[in-house]
Amino acid sequence: MPRQSTSLDLATPERIAEQALLIVDQEGHTALSFRTLAAALDISVASLQRRCTDLAGLLDLVTDHLAAQLPDIAPGTDWAGATEGRFAALYELLTAHPGLVALRGGRPWLGPQLLKRLVEPQLADSIAAGMTPEEAITAYRRMYLLTLGSASFVDHRDPKAARAATRTALAALDPEEFPVLTGHLVAVLPAVTDHEVYFGALRQLIHAADRARAGLHGGTVR
Repeated sequence: MPRQSTSLDLATPERIAEQALLIVDQEGHTALSFRTLAAALDISVASLQRRCTDLAGLLDLVTDHLAAQLPDIAPGTDWAGATEGRFAALYELLTAHPGLVALRGGRPWLGPQLLKRLVEPQLADSIAAGMTPEEAITAYRRMYLLTLGSASFVDHRDPKAARAATRTALAALDPEEFPVLTGHLVAVLPAVTDHEVYFGALRQLIHAADRARAGLHGGTVR
């Protein structure tokens, strides 16, 4: 039997994911293509396609590689602490790779690593804490959408540029038509890139879900 090609040997899922992330992070999401990625890996486009098939498959491979970095929460961690730990870690991964977030757009993220490290344990913890399956998935979706949205609209790796872009946009507004936005730049601009806006909102959702769980099931909020 002929030996598998060297090109295909080099096209491991790990190398593909790492190099794709490097291209997106350093050159922007528009720079990623099968041709540029294959050249960077020193493999053929055909070998790359045998691993990923298409862009959707490539993005699934990359995001699942990234999701493998999500932490395992220690057994016995209280529900609120475990929940904050999981979603904070997801937020930090997403904000570190804004180009990947832009590429995925509205595509669902359902790779095995994300399901294993975030979705399944979060739902299991919520049900074990007394939530019904419906309550558990509703709480999860609220926090998941908050996390995706908070990571999607600003490049948090360059807060100075993000604030400058916002300042330029607001400076073009008519003060008579937009008195609040133009009159309170000092308050508006820092909030654009303040991570605490996300973390504060996440904690509010966690607290509300924990109170609802305790109230409905006769427990005490931890």
